[in-house]
Amino acid sequence: MTPYITMILLSSLGVGTALTFMTSHWLIAWMGLEINTLAILPLMAKHHHPRAVEATTKYFLAQAAAAATILFASTIKAWTTGEWNINRLSNPTATTLITMALALKVGLAHTHFWMPLVMQGLDLTTGLIKATWQKLAPLALIIQMAPFTQPQLLMTLGLLSVIVGGWGGLNQTQLQKILAYSSIAHLGWMITIVQLKPQLTMLALITYIIMTSATFLTFKLISSTKINTLAMNWTKAPTITATAALAFRSLGGLPPLTGFMPKWLIMQELTTQELPLMATIMALTGLLSLYFYLRLGYSMTLTIAPDTNNTTTPWRLQNSQNTNPLAIFMMSTFMLLPLTRLAQALIN
Repeated sequence: MTPYITMILLSSLGVGTALTFMTSHWLIAWMGLEINTLAILPLMAKHHHPRAVEATTKYFLAQAAAAATILFASTIKAWTTGEWNINRLSNPTATTLITMALALKVGLAHTHFWMPLVMQGLDLTTGLIKATWQKLAPLALIIQMAPFTQPQLLMTLGLLSVIVGGWGGLNQTQLQKILAYSSIAHLGWMITIVQLKPQLTMLALITYIIMTSATFLTFKLISSTKINTLAMNWTKAPTITATAALAFRSLGGLPPLTGFMPKWLIMQELTTQELPLMATIMALTGLLSLYFYLRLGYSMTLTIAPDTNNTTTPWRLQNSQNTNPLAIFMMSTFMLLPLTRLAQALIN
């Protein structure tokens, strides 16, 4: 793929997301989502590997089904109310259909089945775009229509996502699948609080993008896609190995790292809204996700590579990749917790 085509596709990704951000018309928002989807498909299939083509096909089918549902539900809404405004949802059937379609687009449980399979077939760079940028437009629509959606539906989707994201990642050995289930679990935290305080959803999304970007860039730097190859990186890149272990703990939400901030504020808000049972269940199910994050850190820092390994030995050669983005995201993953009081002031 030539650099010009890559630039056009990346520009289309930005245009599709910006179009969805700026509009309050369902038809224009649907067009932005479609531009976004069609722009990433060539990036996903550019390696012409059977797994990449299979992942692209599955992603296209899931996104096409979600887009058709959104168009159908928004047409019902326009037919019954006479307007296409996103902020005026009075038809419960259309609202429920659009919510489930957007849940399918971002990969919320129980419409998550395509996401681990798609992430498995992508390279780490495209997987980073899929796990971060592709969530912005659907989540923006979810935030806009959250006040008109049934609270029980959003709470159920969020709680199921936290449980499935933690439970599904326990027995995985492929790093892309682990990060896919991590994405599902973090989305559950965001959706649970979106109706009570959408500012916390945006804060959780920002911290998730920072931590996930640091993790993906670390795996790209050390060229690891399986958990059994992480053990060979202690002698190859000791500094990266130590910082990656801290990044995994930040993803799990352990203090005093950045990932603790959104979970702490979300549980505090749930308790304030007299939902202590929901906060307790989410805190306990979050331990499932913490387990496989700690498992990654253990494999990377406290495990010695076996003598007989069927993978290519990673030599300690001079690195030619640009590590400035990784350094910025990694430092942000560690050191943003002191800004919690500032975040609370901005939210309130």
